[in-house]
Amino acid sequence: MSHHIVEVNDLCYAYPDGTVGLSGASFRITHGESVAIVGENGAGKSTLLLHLNGFLSAAKGQVRIGDYPLNAKNLNAVRRSIGMVFQNPDDQLFMPTVFDDVAFGPLNLGLSDTEVEKAVAQALDTVGASHLRKRPPYKLSQGEKRSVAIATVLSMTPDILVMDEPTSSLDPMTRRRLIELLKTFRHTKIIATHDLDMAVDLCERTIVLHKGKITADGPTVKILQDEELLRTSSLEKPLCMQGCSVRGVAK
Repeated sequence: MSHHIVEVNDLCYAYPDGTVGLSGASFRITHGESVAIVGENGAGKSTLLLHLNGFLSAAKGQVRIGDYPLNAKNLNAVRRSIGMVFQNPDDQLFMPTVFDDVAFGPLNLGLSDTEVEKAVAQALDTVGASHLRKRPPYKLSQGEKRSVAIATVLSMTPDILVMDEPTSSLDPMTRRRLIELLKTFRHTKIIATHDLDMAVDLCERTIVLHKGKITADGPTVKILQDEELLRTSSLEKPLCMQGCSVRGVAK
């Protein structure tokens, strides 16, 4: 299933003010992998994700999604394969109602009204948001907005799901529901996150970015047990890997 494969080769990008976003990033993600992209603020995580569906164009290097090199000619095909969930759900919700937002993608793919209705109903049901379909997005809670933003992507049945800080601003219960939902998505997942406990829960592989460079790429548990690597990357062990004590008794 080559259409599920993501390849990045020697990707370099600098912002107009000269800030380096990426410096020679290379990796290959195959069908069905769940991969966490971690690093401190400014490491290049969001910059990397925005290259995967052509929102940013590299100064050097190449992105390949399945059989397609990412270029102007192939951009629409690539965006049909990759579903991008932005860090701020308000960036994806702009229609009068939740239904309209979730229907926007399928309508632009040329689906019939019946097919659109089915796609919307299935996507909202998957994220547990069917009851929100008539609500205006601006009146939703952050957790509800996050669920609907994910539904807008799922309605287009992407091969690859790309998410930027999906648990940001979520309460613990909503966060857990999101993690359980993401476990049901069996295709390729690429998740940029500061939530290292979520990375342990969802991702068997982790890529570490530091100052625009990939400094580690390997099994999540091994990566997140490397205290020296975490220290130099301004990261800490996830809570699930830290010893804790209650009234002085180690657990």
